[in-house]
Amino acid sequence: YQPAPLSEKTLPDTFVVQISVLYKVPVTYDILSGDENGYFIIDPSTGIVRTRKNLKPEDFPVVFDVRATDSTNAVISNVVSVNVEVIDENDFPPVFPSSFIEERLEENIPATQIVQLKAQDNDTGRNGFLTYGILSGDEQKFRIDEATGILYSTTSFDYEDEPREYQVVIYAEDDGIPEKKRGYCTVVIKIID
Repeated sequence: YQPAPLSEKTLPDTFVVQISVLYKVPVTYDILSGDENGYFIIDPSTGIVRTRKNLKPEDFPVVFDVRATDSTNAVISNVVSVNVEVIDENDFPPVFPSSFIEERLEENIPATQIVQLKAQDNDTGRNGFLTYGILSGDEQKFRIDEATGILYSTTSFDYEDEPREYQVVIYAEDDGIPEKKRGYCTVVIKIID
C-alpha cells in the first residue's frame, strides 16, 4: 500500500489508508512491525489505519507491516507493507539580513559587480532553495545572477547625467511546496563623481 503523502501538519486521528483482504471469514488486523515511533494505529476489525500523534518529517518515509489474521484460526495470516511519506511544508519565507542597502558606484567604469545579496530561508530541501530576481528598477542598467544573488551594472554611468540615484528592488524566491515564498530587499545605487 502506498497511501497519498501526508502533510507534516497532519493532526492525530487522521485517516491514512484502509487495509482489506478477500477472505471468507472475519479477520483481525494489527501492525506487526516497522512503526517503531508509534505514529499509526489500526482498527482491528475494519483495517483502517489512522495517525496516532503529530508527524516529524525527518522520521519519514515509514514502511510498516500490517498482518491480517484468520479470527477462527490464528495460524492462518498474511502480511502487507504500508509505505507512508510525509511532505515537509514550506513554513518560512526568505529573509534578507537588511531590507535596505545603499551602494556607491563610480561613474565611467564598465559593467561591474555592485553587491552580493544573500537571503536566508529556515526551510530545508527545495523549500529552502533560493533564486534571485529583480522585481523593479531599471532592468536595462542592472541584472542579477539568479543563483548567486550578485547584482551587476550592465553599462557605465555618467555623474553629469540624470538620474544620479537608482532604486532596484530585489527578491529572493524559494522553491517551496505547495507555494513559493518571497523576501524583498531595496538596493539604492548612488552614482559618484
